[in-house]
Amino acid sequence: MPPSSATVPPTAELPAAQPAGGDIGTDDDILQTARRQVLEDGNGLSAEQTLTVLRLGDDRISEALALAHEVRMRWCGPDVEVEGIVSLKTGGCPEDCHFCSQSGQFDSPVRAVWLDIPSLVQAAKATKDTGASEFCIVAAVRGPDERLMSQVRAGIAAIHAAVDINIACSLGMLTQEHVDALVDMGVHRYNHNLETARSHFPQVVTTHSWQERWDTCEMVRAAGMELCCGAIIGVGETLEQRAELAGQLAALEPDEVPLNFLNPRPGTPFADLPVLDATDALRTIAAFRLALPRTILRYAGGREITLGDLAVDGMLGGINAVIVGNYLTTLGRPAEADLAMLADLKMPIKSMQATF
Repeated sequence: MPPSSATVPPTAELPAAQPAGGDIGTDDDILQTARRQVLEDGNGLSAEQTLTVLRLGDDRISEALALAHEVRMRWCGPDVEVEGIVSLKTGGCPEDCHFCSQSGQFDSPVRAVWLDIPSLVQAAKATKDTGASEFCIVAAVRGPDERLMSQVRAGIAAIHAAVDINIACSLGMLTQEHVDALVDMGVHRYNHNLETARSHFPQVVTTHSWQERWDTCEMVRAAGMELCCGAIIGVGETLEQRAELAGQLAALEPDEVPLNFLNPRPGTPFADLPVLDATDALRTIAAFRLALPRTILRYAGGREITLGDLAVDGMLGGINAVIVGNYLTTLGRPAEADLAMLADLKMPIKSMQATF
């Protein structure tokens, strides 16, 4: 069980900081240890062990990915979960997440827009047509107000009447009243990312705390909804902080962890940060799978510019879910391209029946 909201897991004591990237040292035993501990026994790597994987040299990435794939097949099975997302309310968010062009505090081109209910239903139908089992309604807000909850309620009712698909939501930080209402609406899964390690969070967001995010995640879990809680990699964190985040996610025990890679957006404070190197992204995928052996690990935003054609390596290195189509403010790959990739890899798409 995850710890109570009053007791957040402490930051692991890790070795001295190293720059996030490059050929930064090897450990001849960590993958052997992972084979015994993770593959055979199903126990994820600790934060310190995860850091050792993140420090593996480039010459060992293929080995780490191969082991991560074995772990995924052993503890999650062959199915890949496909999901589509749509923004019910885009832009104008009062928060200052430094990577996000939807913040009303930044000089970005995204402006506040609301999606009408018929368009929401059409998006759900289009998502279902790809073979997806999950449709996520997202809103750029600190947390839902009465207007948003009313729109979500009406949208979910209309979708349920028209489409046989699981509905997830991502509506910011919640109160217990919000959580109870979403359960009553039949929301299957709630997304609320930790984004980055607790120790790095103040450099990424200043308008709310990491603890507030953690508290929302705990309420969601306690209410019986599935919890989707992920990360954005490449926001200036050190390798130690990347490993710290993996350990904090493991302590939270989410059903799903979406892995986003920074796609620097014009007008945001992180606009000039570099795109994460593809080898670092693959190292991170393997490390997170070894830290989270039983969790859905989903390709999310930024994989297109970070990995390109190497996205296949991630699918063969621990990833077992994908968001198809476009993201909230950035373009993704066409759904047909991802479905063709899964077909080429002979990876079956998770059926609706398997999600209930």
